[in-house]
Amino acid sequence: MGRSKVREAPSDGGPSMVLGVLCCVLHLVCRTSTQLIINVQNQGGEIVQETITSSVGDDTCTLEFQRSDGTLITKLIDFKSEVQVLKALVLGEEERGQSQYQVMCFVTKFQKGDFITADAMAKLRQKNPSTIRTPEEDRGKENYTMTAWVLLDRATPISRHVAPLCSEAQESTYVRDVDLKAWAELPGSSSSILESAVKPFPTANTVTEPSRCSDVSAIWAPCLCTLEMCIGWYPCGLKYCKGKPDSGAAGQNGAGGSSAAATSYRCGIKTCRKCHQYSYYVREKQQCLWDE
Repeated sequence: MGRSKVREAPSDGGPSMVLGVLCCVLHLVCRTSTQLIINVQNQGGEIVQETITSSVGDDTCTLEFQRSDGTLITKLIDFKSEVQVLKALVLGEEERGQSQYQVMCFVTKFQKGDFITADAMAKLRQKNPSTIRTPEEDRGKENYTMTAWVLLDRATPISRHVAPLCSEAQESTYVRDVDLKAWAELPGSSSSILESAVKPFPTANTVTEPSRCSDVSAIWAPCLCTLEMCIGWYPCGLKYCKGKPDSGAAGQNGAGGSSAAATSYRCGIKTCRKCHQYSYYVREKQQCLWDE
């Protein structure tokens, strides 16, 4: 497939973000899409600005933010296809003579219950714009060992959203064999269709894997790269309160005065923090200078 293409870094360091904050409550009016802008305090005490967009029509949610080092992180969830994509745009290291940026996409199976639905997101609204948010629960770190490249021109059977989102990662979009097997069990899918959409790493049929990039000195040598991305705040579930809801809450939940709603009703959202660490093959250490 050749070396990954490189592109000039955006002069402004990435899309600008607007300061904002979120206090999430269920809204009576159902909209087809919504965008929420929030301020999140990360574990280092820095304020990170997140934008969360939901589309009921596409049944997707997208979360985006820019780290202090300039890396732009985009997380897309395709609920219908049970697919999650984490995209990273990493700026070049100018002190090492790099004026380019790299884009990588990591495509994995979405675990139900790890993010509120697009429909629930579309019913949220904001208030208290001066508040800075911290997550209620830290879900730790999940490790992913990627095994193949995704061929973007054949990626539709995985999710039709992969190719548009990862258009700048033609040769750096990754997937795991274990997720391909899980998607193959979904209605309308099959192993043969999914396998035609990927190209296994050259290490797939070898006894020994290449060394970690941090242990390799030759800049053009293949190695195993590691990249960690942490989502500092996201709506990971709905909250349920006990007791009799007021008329507004009852209407929002379509309770109709049932006895069940009188004892348990939706009254907000639960928020979480989670890190994702990806290990994947690169053709040259030049594509993984941060892993040292």
